[in-house]
Amino acid sequence: MKVAVVGATGLVGTKMIEVLEERNFPLNELIPVASAKSAGKIIKFKGREYKVCSLDYAVAQKPALAIFSAGSEVSKEWAPQFARAGCRVIDNSSCWRMDETKKLIIPEINADILTASDYIIANPNCSTIQMLLVAAPLHRAYVIKRIVVSTYQSVTGTGYKAIRQMQAERSGMEQGAYETVYPYPIDKNIIPHIDSFTDNGYTKEEMKMVNETHKILCDGSVAVSPTTARVPVAGGHSESVNIEFEKEFELHELVNILENSEGVTVKDDVKNNIYPMPLHSSGKDDVFVGRIRRDISLKSGVNLWIVADNLRKGAATNAVQIAEKIIKFIKA
Repeated sequence: MKVAVVGATGLVGTKMIEVLEERNFPLNELIPVASAKSAGKIIKFKGREYKVCSLDYAVAQKPALAIFSAGSEVSKEWAPQFARAGCRVIDNSSCWRMDETKKLIIPEINADILTASDYIIANPNCSTIQMLLVAAPLHRAYVIKRIVVSTYQSVTGTGYKAIRQMQAERSGMEQGAYETVYPYPIDKNIIPHIDSFTDNGYTKEEMKMVNETHKILCDGSVAVSPTTARVPVAGGHSESVNIEFEKEFELHELVNILENSEGVTVKDDVKNNIYPMPLHSSGKDDVFVGRIRRDISLKSGVNLWIVADNLRKGAATNAVQIAEKIIKFIKA
């Protein structure tokens, strides 16, 4: 099986290749794809070296699977070309997420809707993935009425340039001597602004969490009120999530549901200062949840603190898990 990774030299693309190797994905040949400035670079995978190639060359190789992490414009133009060549595409950009003809997949939640006719499959937004991996099993049990979420998102969600900006600021480098990707300094700061603002005052990142939640849960009645912020952290995204349910619940039963949910790890022992943090989520595939407590202002509400490595479960690992689910269609 030939597998192409489009955006192979980027932060997420690099992680995708790493996860493919870690999970021993059954490919015979890797086709790393990147922009012209990366052409000819060498990517190592399972002891072999592969040369970075162009998109048109990759399509001509007729891979069985292509995993995209190169931005919406690239996905919009090239994903259909790969699909027409008989290649299954898993796209990490926002390009296809809200397309009614495309599936938006978190494998632990809705992999069962995948079929042999799906050639372009969308990978959700990183913040949506970690929130819903916790929220979905609770929705099944108690029916979610409303979610209020505030995110604290790592600079790794923006890419290599953001990491370099933070490091330059942290080292005291003179402003103007380094490239910036944020409208303000990020070190020693929090920027309540991710992606561009829309007419309703919310950012596109915030509206992704609203719209993707509705699509993945197949329930447009769930009210979602998000605020997303960028913080000077590397290692994972954190979220403060407040959920109001239609049904009443017993807290110990709710915790038991989460403890038995695939891909979720409960870290909740406040007496011993045990709770999720990006410091500990980095490099791990699970979504971690803690600070689980009743909302004292609501009859049927709960507060949760949710943390995950945004490059792994929030992007690369989720994409590879989708790939593992559709292997049966590729082999068929």
